Amino acid sequence: MDTVLSKDGARIAFDRIGQGPPIILVVGAFNDRSTGAPLASFLAERFTTFTYDRRGRGDSGDTAPYVVEREIEDIDALVPAAGGSAHVFGMSSGGVLALRAAAAGVPIGRVVAYQPPFSVDASGHLPPEDFGERLTELASSGRRSATVKYFMREGMGAPRALVSVLRLARPIWSNLEAVAHTLPYDFAVMDGTVAGKPLPREPWASISTPTLVLDGGKSPASLHRAADALAERLPSAQRRTLDGQSHNLSMRALAPVLEEFLLDRH
Repeated sequence: MDTVLSKDGARIAFDRIGQGPPIILVVGAFNDRSTGAPLASFLAERFTTFTYDRRGRGDSGDTAPYVVEREIEDIDALVPAAGGSAHVFGMSSGGVLALRAAAAGVPIGRVVAYQPPFSVDASGHLPPEDFGERLTELASSGRRSATVKYFMREGMGAPRALVSVLRLARPIWSNLEAVAHTLPYDFAVMDGTVAGKPLPREPWASISTPTLVLDGGKSPASLHRAADALAERLPSAQRRTLDGQSHNLSMRALAPVLEEFLLDRH
């Protein structure tokens, strides 16, 4: 493990493996840098891969109050360790954060975003209108189990039975509780794009960075439409669906797709 110092003074922990062009992996809600380790191992022969703990998680620091710009600064702080520029792969809300970093001018070569969880119409699950306020209230009160349950049920639309099973599965539930206080961060990254309304054109239309927008063939239709909407707004985007994959995708299946796009010399 190594660390970099973000602009606000928070130490951001990361691991680095492999050889080749640098790529930073940005995880989504409930995850830390260990989530990216399997993908990093598949990429190690072709890339220098950076997996990091987003602020407030694992070995990384944090500074209150939270603002999304600090997470963008965290990615920007990692780039010098990667040699001054890097590709970025992000999953779920991590993909949205990666694109916001590109929009902010962080020196990123290419971006791959897997299944950004936008809600672009009212056909899929929508969080209640006061979701953000209630989520922050639960997280701030230290009620970690209740925060996880609320995010999964009301934010993600997870079936009640699934949540009940996970609550009985230790250490899975304990790992979810460990990052419960950062769940409002992921909701903030989405910035109003989960309300069932058409995806705004900005900041996406201002991003000139070559981008690959991915989703899984087994994922809900609402997420296909979200990926389509994002790709349509990005000036330099490719769009691809990975057959047989869902939100929890196979890193073995993902790795060659990343290699093909990131090593494309055209």
